[in-house]
Amino acid sequence: MGKFLVTGGTGVLGRVAVERLRAGGHEVRVLSRRAGAGTHVGDLVSGAGVGAAAAGVDAIVHAASNGRRFGNTDVAQTDTVIRAATEAGVGNLVYVSIVGIERIPFRYYRNKVACERRIVESGVPHTILRATQFHELIASALFAAGRLPITPLPLDFRFQPVAAAEVAVRTAELATGTPLGFAPDFGGPEVLTLRELIDIWRQVHARPRVVPMPLPGRIAKGFRAGFNTCPEHTDGTLSWADYVRTAVRDPYAAEK
Repeated sequence: MGKFLVTGGTGVLGRVAVERLRAGGHEVRVLSRRAGAGTHVGDLVSGAGVGAAAAGVDAIVHAASNGRRFGNTDVAQTDTVIRAATEAGVGNLVYVSIVGIERIPFRYYRNKVACERRIVESGVPHTILRATQFHELIASALFAAGRLPITPLPLDFRFQPVAAAEVAVRTAELATGTPLGFAPDFGGPEVLTLRELIDIWRQVHARPRVVPMPLPGRIAKGFRAGFNTCPEHTDGTLSWADYVRTAVRDPYAAEK
């Protein structure tokens, strides 16, 4: 059995990846800035404690991301993980990324591209898994929109939502295997417009009330074109409709 370090191991995806690895009999270390939240305390920006947490592990799963601030610390965090992986001599650094990020000039996506580039150029054996938007992320946004009287949204944007747990299972599988470089993209079972997503959502939840908000620019063009989808990779099995029937609260509430 192997030894693994997971960053972001207390998050929506990371928790399941940790559970999956442990179920396989592996020793799993979970890095967190908060004492008691994981097995090891460390700061990915300053680097404090990260080297010690990575010492002796076979592979690292890097699932931590500062998405709520457009990934403004993600590059620094990834540099820290690369240094720890190099010093530990890990056999596989698995990075969880997003489909289509090089084609949509969204600031968060640009930071993810930079993280990917750092990993590729580092020389560390690695696997980069790009996934489409999580059901949980879209649900979180709709719960937030539901607290407003009415919400203007770009209803023609296209998404291919996938269950975070299914991506986590694939992440754990990749971590126990040989480095692939870029792994095949991982997408949900269907591509839907935001209007269609909301129509399904409102079969269960009364809100949000929305009005169309046409958006100009390259970012909006990319989402309308579905550059963030991978219809040739419908790997996930949990549909948006099936997820919505179980969504009773914001899945990211504990992280806010």
